[in-house]
Amino acid sequence: MRRDPVRQIAYFVPDIRAAALAHSALFGSGPYFIADHIPLHASYHRGQPAELDHSSAYGQWGEVMIEFVQQNNEGPSVFRDMYPDGGSGMHHVALIVDNLAESIKAYEAAGFATGLYAEAMPGVGFAMMDCVATLGHFVELYEPSPILLGVYEKVRSAARDFNGENVLRTMSF
Repeated sequence: MRRDPVRQIAYFVPDIRAAALAHSALFGSGPYFIADHIPLHASYHRGQPAELDHSSAYGQWGEVMIEFVQQNNEGPSVFRDMYPDGGSGMHHVALIVDNLAESIKAYEAAGFATGLYAEAMPGVGFAMMDCVATLGHFVELYEPSPILLGVYEKVRSAARDFNGENVLRTMSF
């Protein structure tokens, strides 16, 4: 496999706003852009169609984006796979890859199952590979679409002049 750099560290939490405020206060990260009930065009949990209603907070911490995720529905998901009884903690790291389909095949060939495949919109997919038994977390893979790169740049740009005020901001997809 290639050496793709980690672009994001994500945590599964019960309250994205509280987590973002706490992380910002403790580490100076931010600001955090809140996206509630992120729409997905399609979502498959372990190969089966499954609704995933989730909200996220995106902020910058040095060179790495931080994401806090909360699941808003009770259905099966990669988050519930790792934290079935309402727990929370570090969930995944994210990598931008050149070819999503080839990367999924490479991870599967290495013994890591696809826990989630979803599309934010037709043709803009992402996957979470189940590396929990080996690494202790999932690995999220996605291609560098203009929308994705725009989100990363918006968050990174806002962090350059962040003075600790107005920590929570809104974002929609």
